[in-house]
Amino acid sequence: MTAPTDALTLPCGVTVKNRLLKGAMSEALGRRDHAPRPELPALYARWAGGGTGILLTGNVMVDARALGEPGNVVLEDERHLAEFHAWAVQGSRGGAALWMQLNHPGKQAPRGLNAGGTVAPSAVPYPGGLARAFETPRALTVPEIHDLTARFARSARLAQRAGFGGVQLHAAHGYLLSQFLSPRHNVRTDEYGGSLEHRMRFLLEIFDAVRAAVGPRFPVSVKLNSSDFVRGGFSEEDSLAVVAALGERGCDLIEISGGTYEKPMMMLGQGERGGFFADFAGRARAAAGVPLCVTGGFRDAATIRQVLAEGSADAVGLARPLVTDPDFSARVLRGEDVSSEVRPLKTGLGLLDGSGYLEIAWYEDAMRRLARGQQVRAGEAPLLALARIAAETGLGAVLRRRRA
Repeated sequence: MTAPTDALTLPCGVTVKNRLLKGAMSEALGRRDHAPRPELPALYARWAGGGTGILLTGNVMVDARALGEPGNVVLEDERHLAEFHAWAVQGSRGGAALWMQLNHPGKQAPRGLNAGGTVAPSAVPYPGGLARAFETPRALTVPEIHDLTARFARSARLAQRAGFGGVQLHAAHGYLLSQFLSPRHNVRTDEYGGSLEHRMRFLLEIFDAVRAAVGPRFPVSVKLNSSDFVRGGFSEEDSLAVVAALGERGCDLIEISGGTYEKPMMMLGQGERGGFFADFAGRARAAAGVPLCVTGGFRDAATIRQVLAEGSADAVGLARPLVTDPDFSARVLRGEDVSSEVRPLKTGLGLLDGSGYLEIAWYEDAMRRLARGQQVRAGEAPLLALARIAAETGLGAVLRRRRA
């Protein structure tokens, strides 16, 4: 029977100290030149002190021409290795494994953010209201696909040189790798489109290139949707097949989530997220043959222990509970019956409450406060957090935010 305190040995041979993982959250703490701001090492030192076994960064972009939101950090060359090294050192305190999440937004970048426009598997626009937020992309050429594969591999090698303990490829939540997997967004007729075998080719080629760049003893993980939850999109059957293919390649950890910004299941509450993804994770774990983590909606120690004990997953991912209580993992590991105070944020203003911007601003503000050594309370005024973030970054930047 697996417990949160049990160590986990990965296929590459690396052992992580327990079964709890901090899931990626977009910190939006990149400088104007896309280097990490000093708040990032401070923030991750706080989380490292909280006992969590694996700390995943928010998405780090592999191409400065393709940002997913204002404030993104980019790692594409050696210019800022000193700043990345400082982040790696602080985030690895106490034996924590700090892994960098690598990402490319594809067409899921706010309109006007990237001067050259956006790219995607195919020139397919988003439907409905999302078309106002995201412009119609240009389809990538095959040479551009190969260049992006090389960029992911180069960024992974740079992360390794900077001192990070592993990397994760973000193939979920509607970003570029997720777009290639989806028949709704990938309508190519060449070797990168059509059948699932062709649609997963880009992800598998990137995995192989990253593995070749970092060597056999460095953890390489993938974040994958259980489903896109939209008609004609990436399905559970598709996901199980991709999980099996990654397992055959010896992927060190597959993190299961779900949804895109067309259907944002990753932003729902515990009852709809934790139980559902855990059920799918059990099936995926059997198909993978490698360690599997499920992230989403876990708010209490009892549920975490149950998922691990039942064998639905090898690790459990936490995100928002670690913002309101960075010692949440330590309390679970001590055997406390702890429950997170995370609740949906409401102001009574329907348009604002339904937009998602309020929660985005609140958690970004909370992470900044953690980095300064301040306490964060779940009940703190959301409008005040929104005002502080808008004052620091500008309201336009807030309205361009998306979560990891």
